[in-house]
Amino acid sequence: MRQKVQNLLIILGFLVASAVTMAVQPPETSSSGPSMIFDGEKHFKSVRMLTGEGQNAEAYLSFDESRLIYQTTFGDLQCDQIFIMNIDGSEKRMVSTGKGRTTCAYFLPGDSMILYASTHLADTACPAPPDMSKGYVWKLFETFDIFSARADGSALVRMTDTPGYDAEATVSPKGDKIVFTSTRDGDPEIYTMNLDGTKQTRLTFEKGYDGGPFFSPDGSKIVFRASRPKTEREFADYEDLVKHGLVRPTALEIYVMNADGTGIQQVTNFGKASFAPFFHPDGKRIIFSSNLNSEKGRNFDLFIINVDGTGLEQVTFNETFDGFPMFTRDGKFLVFASNRFNKNPGETNIFIAEWVD
Repeated sequence: MRQKVQNLLIILGFLVASAVTMAVQPPETSSSGPSMIFDGEKHFKSVRMLTGEGQNAEAYLSFDESRLIYQTTFGDLQCDQIFIMNIDGSEKRMVSTGKGRTTCAYFLPGDSMILYASTHLADTACPAPPDMSKGYVWKLFETFDIFSARADGSALVRMTDTPGYDAEATVSPKGDKIVFTSTRDGDPEIYTMNLDGTKQTRLTFEKGYDGGPFFSPDGSKIVFRASRPKTEREFADYEDLVKHGLVRPTALEIYVMNADGTGIQQVTNFGKASFAPFFHPDGKRIIFSSNLNSEKGRNFDLFIINVDGTGLEQVTFNETFDGFPMFTRDGKFLVFASNRFNKNPGETNIFIAEWVD
């Protein structure tokens, strides 16, 4: 993976009494049409850029699909904060505290409440970046906890309070469960909890990083990314990194399991960095980002694959980065993050595409 994607993933993906809503807005961009589409992107009828500068990632739809919640660093912001905008990119506003680093935001059912992870209780300043002397790594900041708040950022409530990293929370379309990643038991594993934070239950138990979970459209399955060290050297490297809250993301595969953690099945077996999986609305396919076809591992595109691992198809053909996809429920639109057509090198913006199946 490349450095320019680091801030999107370290956000991992990723909140004080009352959060202050701030109307800090990057420049609007409304470009759309064929100019935003690369050759080979036959699933895109049109593409519209929703943000205009900085590092923007993990944009996820509200339950009524009228708004997006996402994380961004731009202008005077020193590290990621949580913003909400309308589906057309208008009315951007900060809904996190503006303190610490935040990540992995999501709407709760009814759209009057939101979730996100933050480090602000440990330190109001941005945490230091990971030590890259160990190579390219993600930092699972041990000061991340998951919070809920009103959609305007007020009435902040801490939902997790355990040693280690708690983040990457998303919500079942059924509206009954939250799934998230935690290192509370010494290894990055996937957990679920009720919408009020109760009944926090561990689902995965195999050595390796398990994260980035999303429910299927009917809430019966969970798709996630995972690393599985195999050799003695890989295990030693993994154990050393985890002790320091680090993960080496150069070999991640896509997995699915039942919503209770049973029936885990591996979907991909590429030996590359495949992440950010999300179910197609038909529940039979998974879209994800991967450097599968990148010789140097620096170019990430979107791919779609059947749940059983067959039918792999490349979706985007961008020479830089495409990731963090999310379909609307009817499958007519796809929201994603991309470096395409940015104003400044290395910037990542949020896009919405009309999808053609």
